[in-house]
Amino acid sequence: MLPIVFTRTIIRGLDWIAGRVLPPDARPKSHQLGQRGEEDAYFHLRKLGYTMVARNFRSPRYRGEIDLIGWDSDVICFIEVKARTSIDIKTPEAAVDRQKRRDVAEVAREYRRRLPLSCQWRFDIVSVYYEHLTSPPQIEVFRNASLAA
Repeated sequence: MLPIVFTRTIIRGLDWIAGRVLPPDARPKSHQLGQRGEEDAYFHLRKLGYTMVARNFRSPRYRGEIDLIGWDSDVICFIEVKARTSIDIKTPEAAVDRQKRRDVAEVAREYRRRLPLSCQWRFDIVSVYYEHLTSPPQIEVFRNASLAA
């Protein structure tokens, strides 16, 4: 199994090559930032010992998606990632509003149907803050956040 640092280095190198060979990314900057935040959160959670099992999980029955799903020991975690470049208005974790919590709860309920009834689960929020887009992010994990809307 490749070390996380080596895997991340390969991905960053491929991203660098793609940036020079492929046409510019036409997505809004907020979507690009969100994807980068999810990637950084993914590797951060792996370093913390999570075993990641899904990214951008969607259900055909419900709207919305779950950014990351992973096991933390024997607990399945449904993880919402919020990335920001400024915390002047609202912190990333505060941006998970009532509607987003409802959407995640519905999709998580759908995913949990695949698991044994006795399986423990929780909802985590990962806050990814970039002071400068070229600097490493500040990442904070809020375990067992409330899904109450």
